[in-house]
Amino acid sequence: MDRFLQGRTALVTGSTSGIGLAIARALATAGARVAINGLGSPEQIDAALASVREAGAEACHFGADLRRPEEIAALMAQVQDWGTLDVLVNCAGIQHAAPLAEQPISKWDDIIAINLSAAFHTMQQALPGMAERGYGRVVNIASVHGLVASKNKAPYVASKFGIVGLSKVAALEYAAAGSRDSGGVTVNCVCPGWVETPLIEPQVQAHRNGGSRDDGVRALLEEKQPSQRMSLPEDIAAMVVWLCRREAHNLTGAALPMDGAWTAQ
Repeated sequence: MDRFLQGRTALVTGSTSGIGLAIARALATAGARVAINGLGSPEQIDAALASVREAGAEACHFGADLRRPEEIAALMAQVQDWGTLDVLVNCAGIQHAAPLAEQPISKWDDIIAINLSAAFHTMQQALPGMAERGYGRVVNIASVHGLVASKNKAPYVASKFGIVGLSKVAALEYAAAGSRDSGGVTVNCVCPGWVETPLIEPQVQAHRNGGSRDDGVRALLEEKQPSQRMSLPEDIAAMVVWLCRREAHNLTGAALPMDGAWTAQ
């Protein structure tokens, strides 16, 4: 087991379940102590912490409503008191599908706040310290919808295009920080297509048409994702962990699709 993040501290937002939890576990397996953040009952949060700790690292939950800048500021102060922040993964996200003309204004505000503005606030707090120390990794979990659009997802697509652009600006500003030996400071986006999570299961079942679950997956994906297979949360997590390696010091400002050739079309 390569615990190359031993002695490092990571914060993963939106990490009490799904992709975020898989990322938190993977970073813990690589040796990082992990601050998790996200919604859930006390039992769900305890289960997430236990899952991360089982991966072999210290873990702590820090709560915050990511729609509120003042709560994000408090979150970042608490995390950085707990441990010098070396890895920041912005994974928290929400979506609401509806035609543009019918999108509730409150949904627009919440989606932009959680998916985009929260990442700005966490990055603004974390990046200067990373630059001073010569090592830092920011990985923003964007989406294939940060590279291409789909109907009925105006706020989500806007937020994901925005986080790709935000990440490129930050990558340019911090590209010269640190060195090859220290690992430098990098800012990247991972852009998943369809990912195997419980949230998509009703859509899979709706596309089965009497066939197997695999038939349902293929039918669901065939319009946009040519591989006709979904990624696992652990696949996304493995990419995030690799981006944290010293060897990735010159991979910065990228939006890396994991989308089964969706954006190759």
